[in-house]
Amino acid sequence: MKPLLLLALLAAPLAVMAGAQQYEPLADSVRVRLSRVVADKAVPEMAFRSSEDAQRWLAEMDARLEKRIPDRKQRLELLRTVHYEATRARLDPQLVLGVMEVESGFRKYAVSRAGARGYMQVMPFWVRLIGQPNHNLFHLRTNLAYGCAILRFYLDMENGDYFRALGRYNGSLGQAEYPNLVLSAWRGRWRYDGPIG
Repeated sequence: MKPLLLLALLAAPLAVMAGAQQYEPLADSVRVRLSRVVADKAVPEMAFRSSEDAQRWLAEMDARLEKRIPDRKQRLELLRTVHYEATRARLDPQLVLGVMEVESGFRKYAVSRAGARGYMQVMPFWVRLIGQPNHNLFHLRTNLAYGCAILRFYLDMENGDYFRALGRYNGSLGQAEYPNLVLSAWRGRWRYDGPIG
């Protein structure tokens, strides 16, 4: 990729890179496990060792997200839900923020040309595959529960290889642009050195 193009992409973080997650047949055991994850209705709560750690993380992420989501109540709800769903799926919350930045530009009602929906750009076929007919992919908690479960599934499938898992998540396996953008956002704009759980 040419340096000027990469610089332009990084300077315009609201550009959406949503692809089309590909349908892949799932074993029954995987389908059941993923169904349980997206069906869980427990109240989201952040799991930090101390309330001070939680407040520090929230304050820092809140400040970074302020330009993208002006409403503070909406920002805090999103951050609490990101932290809950990411840690529940054994993912770094900052990775999930990077995925959301690249996939939707933090737009709740984003829809890709392929039909992917919401913050994490989840394809509707996942609702039929692992969810319930009444699941709304534009609902914050539902979208993040699906997105995090799907990303965890791909990370497990790829033995922890983020580059390949992100390629699968975006439907661009084997292409470097999308994984590199997410990894750059995760390790750059969303990097956090304090305790996250």
